[in-house]
Amino acid sequence: MIKDNQKYFNRLHVVLDAAVIAVSYMLAWYLRFASPFSNIGEDVGVLSAGTYFNMLFLIVPGYLILYYNFNLYTPKRATVHKYEILSIFQANTVGMILLMAGWYLVSQIHFSRGMMAIFYVLNIVLMGIERFLIRSLLQYFRDKGYNLKYILLVGYSRAAEEYIRRINDNPQWGYVVRGILDDSVPRGTVYRGVKVLGEIENLLYILPQSSLDEIAITLPLKDYDNLEHIVDICEKSGVHTKFIPDYNSMFPSRPYTEDLMGLPVINIRYVPLTNTLNWIAKRVVDVVVALVGIVVSSPVMLLAAIAVRCTSRGPIIFRQERIGLHNKPFKMYKFRTMEVQKPSAEEKGWTTKDDPRVTRVGRFLRRTSIDELPQLFNIVKGDMSVVGPRPERPQFVEKFKEEIPRYMVKHQVRPGLTGWAQINGYRGDTSIKRRIEYDIFYIENWTMSFDIKIMFLTIFKGFINKNAY
Repeated sequence: MIKDNQKYFNRLHVVLDAAVIAVSYMLAWYLRFASPFSNIGEDVGVLSAGTYFNMLFLIVPGYLILYYNFNLYTPKRATVHKYEILSIFQANTVGMILLMAGWYLVSQIHFSRGMMAIFYVLNIVLMGIERFLIRSLLQYFRDKGYNLKYILLVGYSRAAEEYIRRINDNPQWGYVVRGILDDSVPRGTVYRGVKVLGEIENLLYILPQSSLDEIAITLPLKDYDNLEHIVDICEKSGVHTKFIPDYNSMFPSRPYTEDLMGLPVINIRYVPLTNTLNWIAKRVVDVVVALVGIVVSSPVMLLAAIAVRCTSRGPIIFRQERIGLHNKPFKMYKFRTMEVQKPSAEEKGWTTKDDPRVTRVGRFLRRTSIDELPQLFNIVKGDMSVVGPRPERPQFVEKFKEEIPRYMVKHQVRPGLTGWAQINGYRGDTSIKRRIEYDIFYIENWTMSFDIKIMFLTIFKGFINKNAY
């Protein structure tokens, strides 16, 4: 079965990807230069076919490296297909930018840009089809009872329940939970179709007689004294063992460890942007995107400024104190969308539906997020980032940090013009708790590709805000 030959399947996957890249490239060359429908231009005949095809020795391994860096070779069981397609799009976009930059640096002006545009589209489409066919084939085998992974849980806890719930909600993963062993919960207890089979010591009898693929240790916190003994039993059996901690309320989804002269130390919070290189890379992208955004949106900002000035009295730009990186306050810029009011009235609460303070123009600016465009200048100044948690006013920060667990984690990174919570619908008058969950997920799972993904999604679904009043 596939699971027994995973390394061979992974190698075959890379070979298939290489074949798709090569076929897309050669087909692009044919369509551009040799097909009856080709539009022959000045670039034909300047470079030989051999020159074009020799580029495959650079393009194929280069694209495979990009696919690896965009996590396209992670196991398919628990990945979402639409995110895989987005990663293919991002990897190909970066690959094309690098190729164009390389030709510019070596002054290669004769390489057909039209052919490369065809290759770009073909490779995304064919790679998406290939990945879909692989998923469909794997799902077919799983529906037939093949390529399944049989798991035994050791310990009944909140972690065990969450694990079972996720597996039951995602049958396409191909996981089957055989049962649970626990010393406290009575035998025969059932949770979502999974039964408690007996006590933990039954491992000694179950392991030699069953064909389990994995053991998941899901002990409750009170039973961690038995952890070493259980791990010893599992490892002697040779069955792959994993540990699902029962402290999600305290620890993040991705804690990281460091070695202190042989002593493992678990860091409670993993924040990739504390790495200097990551921080510099994100800052460079922020400045470039913000400057481009200012230039591109300047006509829109000019019209918005005129509309604000002509329809209500008061300043065009509204400056409001928000809390940013490391809990430091800063002045965030927005186009004014409300009637001018006293600071004491402004601090009473955020805007609600049909709020009488919002002007007619302001309502449109809020709905379309045009009122947020001046924050591009906050990004250039360094107060904000393009992508990150939305900043909040000081009085609400003081309120939420007492009411919502882990609320202050969001201040370990720069606040953003857009963010993971915002493109998932948590903007304006929505659940703060759910918003923080999305913010923390972003903070702990930051990558440059994640930022690019959020920027793309913002273009398509982030500007129109139904919760903006």
